Amino acid sequence: MRPICPRILLVALAHADSSGLARDPKPQPGTPRYLKHRRRIHVAVIIVYLLYTIYEADYWVRQTGDFFQDLNLPVDADEKKIKSRFRRLAAIHHPDKAVSPEDHAYAEIYFVKLKSAQDTLTDATKRFAYERFGPDILSWQHVSSIRDYIFVGLQSTAPLYAGSALVMVMLSVVGYLQWGRYWRYLVFVCLGLVEYHTLTCPYWSPFLTKVLNPLLTTFTSHPPLLPFQFLALAHKAVLTFFIALGQLSPLFAKPNLPTASSSSAFDEQRLQRLEQMAMSTEIETGRLLGLEIAPVQGDEAAQNDMRRKVSEWLVQNSIRSDPEVRDAIGRFRQKRRVGAPAGARQLAPS
Repeated sequence: MRPICPRILLVALAHADSSGLARDPKPQPGTPRYLKHRRRIHVAVIIVYLLYTIYEADYWVRQTGDFFQDLNLPVDADEKKIKSRFRRLAAIHHPDKAVSPEDHAYAEIYFVKLKSAQDTLTDATKRFAYERFGPDILSWQHVSSIRDYIFVGLQSTAPLYAGSALVMVMLSVVGYLQWGRYWRYLVFVCLGLVEYHTLTCPYWSPFLTKVLNPLLTTFTSHPPLLPFQFLALAHKAVLTFFIALGQLSPLFAKPNLPTASSSSAFDEQRLQRLEQMAMSTEIETGRLLGLEIAPVQGDEAAQNDMRRKVSEWLVQNSIRSDPEVRDAIGRFRQKRRVGAPAGARQLAPS
């Protein structure tokens, strides 16, 4: 459904242009101006769709939240601050303080969530894994060290990259996704390298700590992104980028020009078709000629008379159509008739 959205917006903008919302009159379909405007509208729709998809993914990340937001702590909070904040929140939201059964059930869920956040962030190994792989680590079994978490995390990520690479190669082999193929492979490889560095490096990515998070916290109310949240947004952005390339390829892809080999093969096919047409025409002509001479078959005198008349007609027709003969006849008639046109080219013999 998502790849269809840009096409719907494109049709809507084209209709708005034809309804007089644009300043200039609507160009006629097929003209260079029409194609240029359509290309610009299409590119604009794709860019807006790309930005909206990234915004939607970011909204989902913010709605999901993380353990630091649950405890209302900065991402660089130490163990002392985490335990202190947990004790304060536990005293406020303890299930024993709930009055109604509904409040008690909600308080139990929230208290368990706070306890899970405190236990994860105060354990250095679990905190390392949580920041890179997200809350999925809580369900992982038989993991105790950082190396174990990285190994299990890479095992869960590798099939996604292997399957995506296989699909891209297969589509390229069968002739699809030709336009922008270089950028697809480049972005795909860069995403894999960035994710591998983010998951295995003992510290956060400098792009995240020195560029992206400072921009978010300085100019917006967006909380800082954790590494696993940054990777989720990167996956969504790359997927949307691939969809955008697929939508833009019909606009910018160069038409396939015929090569010398294909042109020679095409000429060979045309010659074969012409030869077949000539043979069929010759056969049909012979059949019609046989029908014409059928009445005189077996009559030698009639056949000789027909041959003589045909020969005379051919000779006379050839002589009359000859330019020199026609010119001579024209000059002769000019001498005998007053006002006759000069030459046979202006007065043909009767």
